[in-house]
Amino acid sequence: MTANSVSETLLGLDSLLTEEERRWQTKARTFASDRVSPTIEKDFEDAVFRREFVAELGALGMLGMHLTGYGTAGANATSYGLVCYELEAADTAWRTFVSVQGSLAMSALAYFGSDEQKEQWLGSLASGASIGCFGLTEPSGGSDPAAMLTRATRSGDDWVLNGSKRWIGLGSVADVAIVWAQTDEGVRGFVVPTDTPGFRAVDIESKLSLRASIQCDLFFDDVRLPTSAQLPGARGLSAPFRCLNDARYGIVWGVMGAARDCLDVAIERSKTREAFGKPIGAMQLTQLKLADSFVEYEKGMLLALHLAKLKDAGALTPEQISVGKLNNVREAIRIASTARSILGGDGITGDFPVMRHMNNLESVRTYEGTDEIHTLVLGRALTDHAAFR
Repeated sequence: MTANSVSETLLGLDSLLTEEERRWQTKARTFASDRVSPTIEKDFEDAVFRREFVAELGALGMLGMHLTGYGTAGANATSYGLVCYELEAADTAWRTFVSVQGSLAMSALAYFGSDEQKEQWLGSLASGASIGCFGLTEPSGGSDPAAMLTRATRSGDDWVLNGSKRWIGLGSVADVAIVWAQTDEGVRGFVVPTDTPGFRAVDIESKLSLRASIQCDLFFDDVRLPTSAQLPGARGLSAPFRCLNDARYGIVWGVMGAARDCLDVAIERSKTREAFGKPIGAMQLTQLKLADSFVEYEKGMLLALHLAKLKDAGALTPEQISVGKLNNVREAIRIASTARSILGGDGITGDFPVMRHMNNLESVRTYEGTDEIHTLVLGRALTDHAAFR
């Protein structure tokens, strides 16, 4: 692992990590710095998703690393969080990839799939030989999945799937989609190979965020599936929500990586940029900005570590994950914005990563539950009254 930055040294997180956890962090940081960082500004500008990285991440054991069996690593929650942290410090696109592949598609198969489904897909997804996506969000209401319009109906011994999904990561490069649909028996999950007739994925190209990633519209036009395509263990929305909680947990760590990168750039710039005859880092207002940003970064990291310990103990609740996702994304955005102000006009250029992180974090603020949804989750926990409707 490269030498710790000033912000990391001051935080002193290393002393709270095990040797195995630090090993995972080192692997992720090396991959991020050697593979992602050298081209990410151009990849973001040109909207390039580097598929060759997928197998490399698989070889490093980072795909579905929180799972056990079928070639997965069986790593603990802190190790998985640290991988998310280091990947997002390079760019949100690659933490998003690990989340979609591992915490969503692979988790759905691991938790709810049949033995045959697991045997067919989990090994190839873990190695990166295959790519998976997770189709839950719909155009008419991402925050209200209970109102989904995609429907699967019985036709003899088969299922026939019709409808659409939106903002589905990796849809056009995926080999398999985990698709959630209404049935006469409630919401169910289906394993849909993307070469099935009637399945179509269209890239969303007008993005100003997550440009080194892929998000899609999915369309299902009389997609005929065998009975064996249904995830046998998935009943109702609690099934996709369990997967979403895995992904949200990774976000709690990941966004702190983006915050760290912005903070480190601002600290370094404050030492070299001069105004009024001295470095701007010698000015009180700049030091106030840096100190406030560091305190929020430290709090976010300690919150992530606390949630990791709860997760490994089997005691982490959805409400606690909402605290982490709401706080850490919100504070990462504030840290990035403050860093941009320290950089002045240069902060909006591709010479620095800050504006790219700011744009990406706006997407993270929206997906896996908006600020508003997580606020209402906490409000319900605090008052015993649901204010969603």
